[in-house]
Amino acid sequence: MTHKTRRRLALLVLVVGLPLYIVIASSVVTMFERPPILVELLIYVVLGVLWALPLRFVFKGVGREPPPDDPQG
Repeated sequence: MTHKTRRRLALLVLVVGLPLYIVIASSVVTMFERPPILVELLIYVVLGVLWALPLRFVFKGVGREPPPDDPQG
């Protein structure tokens, strides 16, 4: 995957995917009876980390300059 494609995909994930994930996660959590505040905080922290794990490869190196061997820069 080229650097330019990776940057565009990362932007799409952050602008569209992350807000959608937040709405879904908060909707699922509110479907159940409200747990104690520390348990609820732990649930949100775990969900906050879980969304990024499968997308590590997309975000890796996005903030850097494109490599010189990347044809589309």
